[in-house]
Amino acid sequence: MNTANLQLEGLYLAIASVNHLLVRKGILSAEEIDTALRRAEANATADDHIIDDMSPANRDAVCFPIRFLQLANTSLSNGDIPSFSDLARMVAQVKEPYNDQM
Repeated sequence: MNTANLQLEGLYLAIASVNHLLVRKGILSAEEIDTALRRAEANATADDHIIDDMSPANRDAVCFPIRFLQLANTSLSNGDIPSFSDLARMVAQVKEPYNDQM
């Protein structure tokens, strides 16, 4: 596996842990984090470059970290963040097609 991919896995888990800490300390709510992540995905998928120039697989790659963090955020209710592979699997399972794929 590419070393950069492994570094990104660690980064995603670190951000998920920081988000968890922000919620636990009452600085942000899980809903506020979810709203911010939904906005980030909406902004990313509304970009003309992404819509016009990227394949659906590449669009999924752009959205993967956002979706990963959303799922980590919704998993906070049980106290533990699932493993990277579990969250990545969940991202693939809940992914919906883009408008131009329907």
